[in-house]
Amino acid sequence: MSTRTGGRQAMSELKLRRLLEHNARLKDDLARPRVKVSEASASLIRYCKTTKDHLVPSVWGQNSDDPYKETGSKCCSIQ
Repeated sequence: MSTRTGGRQAMSELKLRRLLEHNARLKDDLARPRVKVSEASASLIRYCKTTKDHLVPSVWGQNSDDPYKETGSKCCSIQ
């Protein structure tokens, strides 16, 4: 019977260790700095308006360098 109680005690210690580790992770998550959604959204909008995007040059007034810009004619040519 002593081996059976020893096994239970080992399982209890394992469960306790897992709970303590989980509790430590939750405390770390709680200590992580938070930002309100409205502040994060405003920051993202501000970044998008002030940072130049080289993949969309027509937004920044560089229409001549944009190879994907639509031309003035709306018809297609067949070769």
